[in-house]
Amino acid sequence: MRARPVILSVGVAAMLAAACTTTDPYSSTPRRNNTGTGAIAGALGGALLGYLTNTNSGEQGRKNALIGAGVGALAGAGIGQYMDRQQRALEQQLSGSGVGVRRDRDNLILVMPSDVTFATNQSNLDSRFLPVLDDVASVLRQYDRSMVDVIGHTDSSGGDAINQPLSERRASSVASYLIDRGVMRERLYVEGVSSRQPVADNGTPDGRARNRRVEILIRPFTG
Repeated sequence: MRARPVILSVGVAAMLAAACTTTDPYSSTPRRNNTGTGAIAGALGGALLGYLTNTNSGEQGRKNALIGAGVGALAGAGIGQYMDRQQRALEQQLSGSGVGVRRDRDNLILVMPSDVTFATNQSNLDSRFLPVLDDVASVLRQYDRSMVDVIGHTDSSGGDAINQPLSERRASSVASYLIDRGVMRERLYVEGVSSRQPVADNGTPDGRARNRRVEILIRPFTG
């Protein structure tokens, strides 16, 4: 059973806004504070999990929320064409970033290795990676007729008692940052799955490194 969502309170949202901006001393205008954003996203920990909609905790609730927000559903041949354009935009933006873009039928999967996203055993986003997430958010805002699942994964070292909350915190950090950058929260589902979905052999260092990742699954919204 998927986790029930916990919606961010107004107080937490205000904390996010305050930590993510500073005042430029030369112009007295707000500007982005990437370090603060990463720290707050990590501090949220596992608070941002499940379906991030006030409608209900299920997939249909997410769809209802998108329909209510005026997001148009895709249909027919337009689904593949829309995802083709989104894929090309992501590949262009993420070229050389270390983030892979995979296609599975009409779904797109972004694979974010932990070594370019997080410090070892940490869930605060690496500040060097924030421009990459900015690019991801930019494409997601442009192609808003899609649903976004953010899933955290670990290797099998340390056991589930450590890995489950770590995977949740890392997924939450990525999702929080995307929301802060303007991606509609109702589009998101956030989950940590510990080491239960490996993509490589946990018996080798290379395999464990590949298993430590956050994946973003982007699916067309078909109503």
